[in-house]
Amino acid sequence: MLKQILFAISVLITLGVFTWTIQKYFKYFKFTKKKPLGDFGKRFWVMIKVAFFQDKILRKPVIGLMHALVWWGFIVILIGSIEMIIDGLFGTEKVLSFLGPFYDFLMASGDIFALVIAIAILAFLIRRLFMHIKRFYGPEMKPVSKMDANLALVIIFLLMITLTAMNVDYLLWVYATGEPVHGVYPVSNYIASSFIGTSAETAWVGYQTNWWSHILLIFIFANILPYSKHFHVFMSVPNVFVSKIDPLGYVENMPNITKEVKLMLDPNAAFADTAEDEGEPERFGVLDIEDTTWVNYFNSLACTECGRCTSVCPANITGKLLSPRKVMMDTRARMKEKGPGLVKEGKGFDDGKHLVMDYLTEEELWACTMCNACAQECPVNINQPSLILDMRRYLVMEESKAPSGLNTVFTNIENNGAPWQFSPEDRMLWAEELDVPVMADKLAASENPEYLFWVGSAGAFDDRYKKVSREFVKVLNHLKVDYAVLGIEETDSGDVVRRAGNEMLFQMQALMNIEILNGYEVKKIITCDPHDYNTLKHEYPDLGGNYEVIHHTQFLQGFIDSGNLNLNNGSLKDKKITFHDPCYLGRANNEYKAPRKILDAIPSTKVEMERNKSFALCCGAGGGQMFKEAEEGNKEVFIERTEEALRTGCDIIATACPFCMVMMTDGIKYKNREEEIKNYDIAELVSMSLNL
Repeated sequence: MLKQILFAISVLITLGVFTWTIQKYFKYFKFTKKKPLGDFGKRFWVMIKVAFFQDKILRKPVIGLMHALVWWGFIVILIGSIEMIIDGLFGTEKVLSFLGPFYDFLMASGDIFALVIAIAILAFLIRRLFMHIKRFYGPEMKPVSKMDANLALVIIFLLMITLTAMNVDYLLWVYATGEPVHGVYPVSNYIASSFIGTSAETAWVGYQTNWWSHILLIFIFANILPYSKHFHVFMSVPNVFVSKIDPLGYVENMPNITKEVKLMLDPNAAFADTAEDEGEPERFGVLDIEDTTWVNYFNSLACTECGRCTSVCPANITGKLLSPRKVMMDTRARMKEKGPGLVKEGKGFDDGKHLVMDYLTEEELWACTMCNACAQECPVNINQPSLILDMRRYLVMEESKAPSGLNTVFTNIENNGAPWQFSPEDRMLWAEELDVPVMADKLAASENPEYLFWVGSAGAFDDRYKKVSREFVKVLNHLKVDYAVLGIEETDSGDVVRRAGNEMLFQMQALMNIEILNGYEVKKIITCDPHDYNTLKHEYPDLGGNYEVIHHTQFLQGFIDSGNLNLNNGSLKDKKITFHDPCYLGRANNEYKAPRKILDAIPSTKVEMERNKSFALCCGAGGGQMFKEAEEGNKEVFIERTEEALRTGCDIIATACPFCMVMMTDGIKYKNREEEIKNYDIAELVSMSLNL
């Protein structure tokens, strides 16, 4: 009875302290913005795949498997811990043994996993203490962060030792008393066989000592976790459930901006929808913690500080200040700092500090390429780019603080419909001496082409990529595809300005384009630009533009698969080709097969870069980077990627994106290899193989 009383007291203390701690975190949620969730069925399956099957962790097979085994082991051992709590409260012993063979399976699994986890934890400690793993370090990783990780690992190791010792002493007590054994313990039985002859009294004392040590360590650990990065033990599974389930390349629409833009474009039509808003207008973007959504804050609590995000960030890899891990750590720290004041004084509380500027500098925010590598790698599905973008939105739309190069882009797109200062009337100059049908002419002839070829600003104005547009048109004509272009009616899709934070200009561009596209009753769009592909496919529907959008590599792959495109002429058979995956085709839209199937159809030698497919490194141009000076670092991102390509010994670097084309071409020139190494778009390689 005394054991039950003492145990009940320890449970009450544990629950009381834990509840008091947790409520401090959760009462801050009311100061964040609302964010509705939907598609709960899909969220559930994402949670099962990512959280329980450890889909993200296993991208790194060896260390990933070790971590996954620890996680799966904890789930199994948790059942034994629940049994211990029941036994402690009600004075029973092995209360779940009525489950029979299933109980034997659970106990055997837990016994084996205790050994596996102990070994894995020792390996993790050795990695942290004696191996200089780069992602465990960084300016944001203070000594307390390292102590926190080591303390948690030591406690987990002790938990496994006390669990195994408890099972060993239980078996020794059974051997000494002749009592029936409840459960199967293969590892502990092997150890216990070396201590046969231990007295029943000694075994029972050892069993009770380790039983109490194990359960009290669990209680202590549970109350340490909320103050530790290992709070993700509780937060990671629900965080995956509430995480972004849209394609990585998708940017959520800002309805308050849509309202403003529609009012600008048609004041009379929009007046009825906007007349009701009185009081202080909503801030555009994120300045401080109360401007974030509750999901952003939830993400920060779930962050494991593992550094997988930062280790793949192209900006961080090349020595720039940006660290996606720091973005989440700073978000959590800022709420911890400001939260008590918000609770005490309400949303009007101002301590003179802000998340942007005081925690995260403009230099950090503008270094991001929006490549989504960090979101791809995060084992708990945190989406760092969405928060970075919201902070950029504040800087651009509230403070008019954008790098000078981007301000020029904003002006050019607003005035000329392209990032460069070209006249809209020059948008068809790329097609001189080519037979390129135009939608207006088709409409005049009462024809409705099957496809619209979206040329894009780069395809129309960039000297290098105009060649790609021409070659792709030659291929379309060769295949007798029924298509047309918008010609001078086409204007920039708005991808660059959206990811540079100018949401208002993006929506103005998008709404104008949608009006034109819908006016021509466009149903299918082909484009060579993955950024436009992503924007037209995933983001225009939010504003009323619903189209079937196809990247030119997907389009050409279809003809190869159907046998209508034969590339076996052998003009490239002596060439070694490596392919650079565009972020907004691959990572953002999970398209890795199409470009490779096309290259496989071309007689030549193919070689992969060390980082390829979903692990591919960004070229460094995305997120508006191509139009601004890069932040200070050890090297430019495009140089890092070009060096990786050159290490393959290739003759040709194949690309499928205008931004990648520019950056890789510049990289080849920087390395003084332009005479021997060429950069061709997939469309150009197809055209060459067809001798067009």
